[in-house]
Amino acid sequence: MSQDFYISHILPHAAIIIKICRAYSNSQEDFEDYYQEVCLQIWRSRANFNQKSAWSTWIYRISLNVCLTLLKKDKKNGKTFVSDTLPKEVIEDSQAVFDEESLNELYKAIKQLNEINRAIILLYLEEKSYDEIANIMGMKLTTIGVRINRIKEQLKKLLHGKIN
Repeated sequence: MSQDFYISHILPHAAIIIKICRAYSNSQEDFEDYYQEVCLQIWRSRANFNQKSAWSTWIYRISLNVCLTLLKKDKKNGKTFVSDTLPKEVIEDSQAVFDEESLNELYKAIKQLNEINRAIILLYLEEKSYDEIANIMGMKLTTIGVRINRIKEQLKKLLHGKIN
């Protein structure tokens, strides 16, 4: 992957990738592996971007698909790839995300959701519209609305006063 592509096309959207990878990983090492694999897949499939949606929407879709695939592989076989080092900016951003206590409680609760609901709530927390979430997830708009309401209720029960 070229450094120019990373700087111009991936780094501006690193927060998206960080949040999604964090929701599907259980350790800093897993997070780094997931992040690198997402970046690699974005680079590999860059020619397939057809501009029917925003670049950020495409990044969300790839990030979610890669994380779900890796999660399934990890469940079946254990780790399938090894991390090198991530760029300094990504490590600093991810460490900040891992250090905040209330956010950690929320992520613990989100990790208890099934993979699809986890993806939906992450997009909702990113303030994506229901229409954008439906587009990214490949679901009907009404299904997204129903699921978000159910997920909110489930998270309330899981958090039960743990976040101020």
